[in-house]
Amino acid sequence: MTEFMELVRSRRSVRKFTGGKIERGHLEICVEAARYAPSACNVQPWKFVIVDDPQKTGSIVDSVFSGPYSMNAFARGAAAFIAIISEKQGPAPRLGGILRKTDFRLIDIGMACEHLALQARELNIGTCILGWFDEKKLKKILSVPFFRKIELVIALGYPASDTEYRERPLKDRREVVAFNEY
Repeated sequence: MTEFMELVRSRRSVRKFTGGKIERGHLEICVEAARYAPSACNVQPWKFVIVDDPQKTGSIVDSVFSGPYSMNAFARGAAAFIAIISEKQGPAPRLGGILRKTDFRLIDIGMACEHLALQARELNIGTCILGWFDEKKLKKILSVPFFRKIELVIALGYPASDTEYRERPLKDRREVVAFNEY
């Protein structure tokens, strides 16, 4: 098996972190990997806001992952967060999106997030990509303009144990892969 496939097979959503600080340079490497993700017409419709200040990460957990969003309170152990904000897209992907009824920014951001998560895994940093959070409170904490949307938040930290990388069941290949017809 190639090194890449080993990386892909071992990447998991980590929900238990040690609380150890992540070097800022490692966070920058992760975001650099995300920047290289493909995007429709190379518009790169994203902005990554890295939060590594312990006081701010605490504020995020206390206010953004509380109440109806408390299922993600496990993120308290994360050393950093990266908020992904969707930015304007160019006219071609916007028109194509209208015709296809697809917001290509979401696809682009999904690829960028996976690039980031795989890079983090290579650095032995665990990630969990979160879509359930109080966006209004997070916008306030991060000073995100009201007309922008925070699509996802990635919690990053060092996994508390190797059990965070346990095997996970996958559907049988025949259920999800077909050649030449559905």
